[in-house]
Amino acid sequence: MKLNERSVAHYATCDSPTDHAGFLRKRVERHHHHGHHHHTTSYQRRWFVLKGNLLFYFEERESREPVGLVVLEGCTVELCEAAEEFAFAIRFDDAGARAYVLVADGQAAMEAWVKAISRASFDYMRLVVRELEKQLEEAC
Repeated sequence: MKLNERSVAHYATCDSPTDHAGFLRKRVERHHHHGHHHHTTSYQRRWFVLKGNLLFYFEERESREPVGLVVLEGCTVELCEAAEEFAFAIRFDDAGARAYVLVADGQAAMEAWVKAISRASFDYMRLVVRELEKQLEEAC
């Protein structure tokens, strides 16, 4: 599904209802090519906004343009037994798709995000079905 960049960026910042929002730290892995196989892991603090099944992230809370977008389609959310506390991952059925590892500020925040994200991917499937049913009704 190719999304129109401009309309998506507008949707990210317009007044449509936000399902969930807050700061999360996103894990960034950098691979070093100097013969060493280790990679350093750092975390970027980003402002995340969930609208429908689109999870946007912004550099700052006040940013007008999102720096990234995760389409929560066919994903699973799971808690990570990572070194970090309050970490969870968004993984996709797609073998090639990368997983997102996110760290919340606390237990309650983490649980709220996991609930919101798993509901978003589930609701989206229901929404698609409902849209199709509506189109069928109108066609008849």
